[in-house]
Amino acid sequence: MRSTAKTPPPSASWEELPLGQAPDPLELDNIKTQLDLILLALEALAGIGSEAMLQAAADLNLESMVSDRVGLWRLRQSNPLRKSSGGRKKLDVEEARSLVLIICHLAKQHQELIRRAVALLEQMAEQNNEPHHAALLGDYLDTFSNTYQERMEQGENVSPDRLTQLALKLLIDLLFYSGPNGHRRLWLALLERARD
Repeated sequence: MRSTAKTPPPSASWEELPLGQAPDPLELDNIKTQLDLILLALEALAGIGSEAMLQAAADLNLESMVSDRVGLWRLRQSNPLRKSSGGRKKLDVEEARSLVLIICHLAKQHQELIRRAVALLEQMAEQNNEPHHAALLGDYLDTFSNTYQERMEQGENVSPDRLTQLALKLLIDLLFYSGPNGHRRLWLALLERARD
């Protein structure tokens, strides 16, 4: 039997992720899905891969939660929307908190790129142009859509418009998560969305 008594990292950020009551299994599924989609958006925009995510875990003293590529892959495979060849890993609250801290650490590292992309999005909207017309946004949207379709169970059945809307919403969310207290914003948003 796996021990559930993991010691949280000695990080002030960890304590800033409160939990009123433990999420039920369905809420945890929603949290897993959101975390994986946010990571997918970061991957698509900044070209980050598992090495950057593992480095972020090391920077944040979270190696006990995310120690290697296999562990990271298993955490991401816990997303119920993903294509899977077998049993899914159960994501626990500490692992979810760890992914929140990793995501916000990476978003902060790529904040300038995220800001540039959001500014371009605003500019395209003001000019009544499609986001695809800006090279940075076009590349992001194409990469996001292709990766989503490749990895998600129903990926081929999601319309291009819905994928574009999802990608743009996640891009704007990343802007908030890259700023001060981004980890707290993301955590509270996850809990709120999971309970909706």
